[in-house]
Amino acid sequence: MPNLLFTPVSVGPLTLPSRIVMAPMTRSRAAREHVPGQLAATYYVQRASAGLIVTEATQVSPEGVGYPDTPGIHTHAQVEGWRRITDAVHVAGGRIFLQLFHVGRISHPVFQPSGVLPVAPSAVTPEGQSYTPEGMKSFVAPRPLDLDEIPLVVAEFAAATRRARRAGFDGVELHGANGYLIDQFLRDGTNKRADAYGGSIDNRIRFLLEVVTAVANAWEPSRVGVRISPWSSFNSMADSDPRALFTRVAAVLRPAGLAYLHVVEDLGSAENPGGERLTPRLRREFGGLVIANGGYDGERAEAALASGEADLVSFAAKFLANPDLPERIRRSLPLNVPDSATFYGGTAKGYTDYPVWNDSLAGV
Repeated sequence: MPNLLFTPVSVGPLTLPSRIVMAPMTRSRAAREHVPGQLAATYYVQRASAGLIVTEATQVSPEGVGYPDTPGIHTHAQVEGWRRITDAVHVAGGRIFLQLFHVGRISHPVFQPSGVLPVAPSAVTPEGQSYTPEGMKSFVAPRPLDLDEIPLVVAEFAAATRRARRAGFDGVELHGANGYLIDQFLRDGTNKRADAYGGSIDNRIRFLLEVVTAVANAWEPSRVGVRISPWSSFNSMADSDPRALFTRVAAVLRPAGLAYLHVVEDLGSAENPGGERLTPRLRREFGGLVIANGGYDGERAEAALASGEADLVSFAAKFLANPDLPERIRRSLPLNVPDSATFYGGTAKGYTDYPVWNDSLAGV
């Protein structure tokens, strides 16, 4: 039986009843002007037994949009929509952080105000296609941000944080993973700049640090987490030395006093050619709480805590399909199987209709 997973832990000013985190997952159900609605409130309340919920990625500005029907936090209506969700989650006894992102080059002129090019550190075109309201379209070469534009984007993250606070969230997580704007600045496969934001590892980390500083000043450091994905090639990402880069990221973030570092490192991934688990090294360098993510079940999560690899573990698809995942892990109960056909878009099917465990129906 798991034990460490169900020990309380302090995350900033919060005391979590368990170390089981609901990972951020894009669900694309905010169909009206990127405003999360009542269905989203039901979805998050159903999962309020998580030690901590981290919401789906939420764009900080209209320019940060890259997918249909993803929620934002840049209008009054969006703040009010999220406020109804946070109120409901808190009434249900939960705790909830808002994940903030800007997709950068993983956008398309279809999503951009006035149909302009999306922005990025450099004019490096992603491979593949964008799923848009007009169907699949090939990605385009983004427009590199001018030096005087970068502080404006940093300010958008800070403004989004202030709105998240007004919306009743317990904190925010910066999405520095999965090939979006912060990650694009970090990795040399996408950052070809020759100014203060490109070239050396410390230069490429500069944008992340400026965002972290601005967001922490907009609230407080203990209300801010950062998510990274050292090995992920999602959105055609690459770096010449991810070990050196992300070890340095963890070390540079150490003095910031953040709530946590959230590390995506798939247990079954072939993307790490040396096979080394980087999460333990990042935890040592960061010196604070680390959330591990990447293919965990209850047994593997318990082992990660026992070994000191991580302090908390986040679950994605398992939480999507099992609103009562902590109870199922605690009792070693069977899990619902996720329906990948309903992951993105749609209505309640595959969103709020997954059943919770019922002892009487299960014959227990």
